[in-house]
Amino acid sequence: MEPLLTTDACALPTAERPLRLADFDQLFATAVRRVERRGDAVLLHLAGERGLGAEVRDLTAREASCCSFFTFAVAGTDEALTLDVTVPPARQDILGALAARAEELSA
Repeated sequence: MEPLLTTDACALPTAERPLRLADFDQLFATAVRRVERRGDAVLLHLAGERGLGAEVRDLTAREASCCSFFTFAVAGTDEALTLDVTVPPARQDILGALAARAEELSA
């Protein structure tokens, strides 16, 4: 979790980072069904109620606006959604921390 809160590559004010992490934690705990690590990418398989796709798109857009090294691709429907997350090689530690967090909370 430490890389997610302390990276210097994020423009989100430090005081707001725990709130953003809580948003991701909520998503991971309620919607993530499976986490696939694919080399330099992580694929999250999600399922949920109506509005999940919009929620995921909103959250990832907010995250990409402050952490421009993230690339998010959302596909599917609320009942079967995939979130593909990639980062440049220099940010693999952050991607690994995000994947570990998703695995831990979705279990």
